[in-house]
Amino acid sequence: MQRRNFLKLSGLSVGSVAAGGSLIGLLTGCRKDHHRGLKTEPVWVKEGDFSRLLSFPSTAGANHTITAQVTSTNLNGATIPVLGYQPNRMLGPSFRINRGDAVNILLQNNLSEHTNIHWHGLKIPALMDGHPDQLANAGGTFRYQFTVNQRAGLSWYHPHPHNKTGKQVFQGLAGLFIINDAEEAALNLPSGSNELPLVIQDKRITNSSIPYDPSVEEIMAGYMGESIVVNGVYAPYTEVATRYYRLRILNGSNARVYNLAMSNNADMVIIGNDGGLLSNPVTVKEILIAPGERLDVLVNFSGTATGTDLFLVNKKFGYGGDAQGVQSFRIMKFKVTTAVTDAFTVPATLSVINNIPSSSAVRTRTFEISNAMEHHGYPMNDGMKMRHRINGKLYESGRIDETVAANTNEVWVFNNSKGDEPHPMHLHGVFFRVLQRTGGRGNIIASESGWKDTVLVMPGETVSILVPFENNPGKFVFHCHNLEHEDDGMMLQYQLS
Repeated sequence: MQRRNFLKLSGLSVGSVAAGGSLIGLLTGCRKDHHRGLKTEPVWVKEGDFSRLLSFPSTAGANHTITAQVTSTNLNGATIPVLGYQPNRMLGPSFRINRGDAVNILLQNNLSEHTNIHWHGLKIPALMDGHPDQLANAGGTFRYQFTVNQRAGLSWYHPHPHNKTGKQVFQGLAGLFIINDAEEAALNLPSGSNELPLVIQDKRITNSSIPYDPSVEEIMAGYMGESIVVNGVYAPYTEVATRYYRLRILNGSNARVYNLAMSNNADMVIIGNDGGLLSNPVTVKEILIAPGERLDVLVNFSGTATGTDLFLVNKKFGYGGDAQGVQSFRIMKFKVTTAVTDAFTVPATLSVINNIPSSSAVRTRTFEISNAMEHHGYPMNDGMKMRHRINGKLYESGRIDETVAANTNEVWVFNNSKGDEPHPMHLHGVFFRVLQRTGGRGNIIASESGWKDTVLVMPGETVSILVPFENNPGKFVFHCHNLEHEDDGMMLQYQLS
């Protein structure tokens, strides 16, 4: 954010700051104490009546054209303009791809500004990854061509133009990318109408738009909305039978972290995460999911009487800073309408995941991700970008921050021990294993086994990950997946060679 925009959002004039130095006074007054960041507040969710039928995006294959466009959709009873990759709705088609498929997807940019697509969770060549430098100008195109050579899992896609990512995602641009393979097919998991892909997002909805105009505090905490939408539908319901369902869940929100649970305290069986299947299923009552993370969950409705309404809910959670975890609310409704006999049983073993010892790491790199408001030496001409840095640095396209050798393993450490805000840290081009969490929650949670591409680092926490870098040379970014933090500069680059 530039200094003039900060002044505008703060209600100060340039002249008043120049004359009286009140910008410093404002920054000092906004702090919770002498060393911490701006005071942030929760955005309270307003539940709907759950009377709108959940819909699902159309399905696309390996050869497809998607168009980034201004369109419209009905949200909360009003037809309003949104962004989408297909007409008359937010989001884009769900790609369903088999391992080994050659993908050829053309992006047509019908927006009035540049955009691109980052294929989040795909290990593909750097020039196809959706780096912020790889853009389709307004009215232009970009062709993505790559071969999918990785295990089954739930990935997704979204824009990644620097300084515009948060706006474009919040107003509707995103979609799912589902990879299938023979190992997963052999498990005979719930499929077809019994597999529910769910993109959970929060929006600010007026009768005329989805506004995106974050204040200083909202850049600090992340831009959050009062309305929860699933697959672009506000407060939806879906009908289910008395059987197991597979919920393929993406947290597609800009900043909001969810602690998911069932309203009747039913078990949720986690079978997969960002990188696909876990080794073995894990049963939980609730589970955190941060922006960018995915969950593959089995829920059994077989013990529920027809006519019952159940809800996927968000429960309160700790360690989330001032703006997160303070409210419980319902996300969507399941109406149990049909009694059936279900023969499915949860497999005891899901996948074989090779263990890579941390002792194989050739290097350890530590990244300080605590809010940079704590550091007082930054020059004022950086404006509000002084707040979101990695190792004291803001993103610069022309600068390589880390050089990594191909075919080596490294330990990366994200240190948020002095921070005020959650930071979901995402690496492009790789998957990793979560090794350790100290401070804050103190433990690795159930969904953090297996392979990950995004890990949540709460205030007070330090998280270590083991990253196997394969032979995929090029320039990639890594960043906080709170999109306001990312756009504010909390992103660096690594060169793999």
